[in-house]
Amino acid sequence: MANISFDNIINAFAHKSDRGLKRSRFIFGLIGYPLFVPIATRLTPLVMKSGLPVITRFIRKTIFKQFVGGETIQATAKVATVLSEFNVNVILDYAVEGKEGNANFEDATQKIIEVIKYAATQPNVPFISIKVSSFADYELLRTLNDAPRLRSGIHDNEQEIAEWDKVCERMYRICEAAEENNVGVLVDAEQSWLQDPVDRLTIEMMEEFNTEKAVVYNTLQLYRHDRLHFLKLSHKIAVKNEFILGIKLVRGAYMEKERARAILTGHASPIHDTKEDTDRDFDAAITYCIDNLTNIAFILASHNEKSNMLAANLMEEKEIAPNHPHVCFSQLYGMSDNITFNLAKENYSVCKYLPFGPLKDVIPYLMRRAQENTSVKGQTGRELNLIRREIDRRKLKQNAMQ
Repeated sequence: MANISFDNIINAFAHKSDRGLKRSRFIFGLIGYPLFVPIATRLTPLVMKSGLPVITRFIRKTIFKQFVGGETIQATAKVATVLSEFNVNVILDYAVEGKEGNANFEDATQKIIEVIKYAATQPNVPFISIKVSSFADYELLRTLNDAPRLRSGIHDNEQEIAEWDKVCERMYRICEAAEENNVGVLVDAEQSWLQDPVDRLTIEMMEEFNTEKAVVYNTLQLYRHDRLHFLKLSHKIAVKNEFILGIKLVRGAYMEKERARAILTGHASPIHDTKEDTDRDFDAAITYCIDNLTNIAFILASHNEKSNMLAANLMEEKEIAPNHPHVCFSQLYGMSDNITFNLAKENYSVCKYLPFGPLKDVIPYLMRRAQENTSVKGQTGRELNLIRREIDRRKLKQNAMQ
């Protein structure tokens, strides 16, 4: 069994000041109120548009500071430096929602390449995260998702082919820059009705750039009932074509949208019926990746303590080094510090997913983080309980020293 305790609050919060802990207690306390997140999700974007300074300051000093690295890429350096002191690396993500139009797609591509070049100058930023939808038209992805060309190679719309070629060229430039700068590119998952062309493009980039090490990673949402099979199929392709399969494992991010669209369109939901089914597939994917580390490099992106412990125990059992180059654990910045810092303390490779961007532009990201905490049963309560325990522990220690 791995020598890790996710209840070790001393390790979990050693990087936080007393003031930082109290801020976290306040934020998770707010998120814990049943009506707070639904109301905030609706009102915050509207309030931000009003430009009221008092509201802007409140958001910047609370939820923004908790979950975001800063408004500029340079601002993330301060956070990254603190994390590096505790053996924690960083996945950088420019968390601004994509805008439509080729000019905006080109701007997004250039921004991603800038982030790659910046990451290369930092000692603990081995990865950046991207979304193909930030430099590809939504309707194009949706059309190609259903187009026969993805299976048969036939697609007769000349304009769509030309637009897709531009997307492929942007993706190639991003991956080429990543390879040249020794930075990994994590390709985020999209909704199921956009995902097929993203999968195809990402696999093509792996064939090109993952011949000697993993540069490009695809993201699998294991709440989809077809993703465990897709993992195994992708592995077969990697073995056949002699490249390293890069995979990021997540449970999933679009459950409500997926189920609502399935009902609206009359299609079967792509999402598992129960969380237990998702957990089963997620843990099976972990086991599969660890059993095939020769040609699979994977990132375990999870806030689930049992899944993280499963991976650590399997590595211990198989005598796989905690810092094996094909295994990385990851949690979102501002969440699940008890997992991140206790893994790092035992020399496991672990990263915090660190978003950045102008406050007004990252509001959608912040609302998703708040929703994520409330949608996972017990998540907010667990975070809040650990934070309160550490605050109480520090008070007792200070009183004993007086």
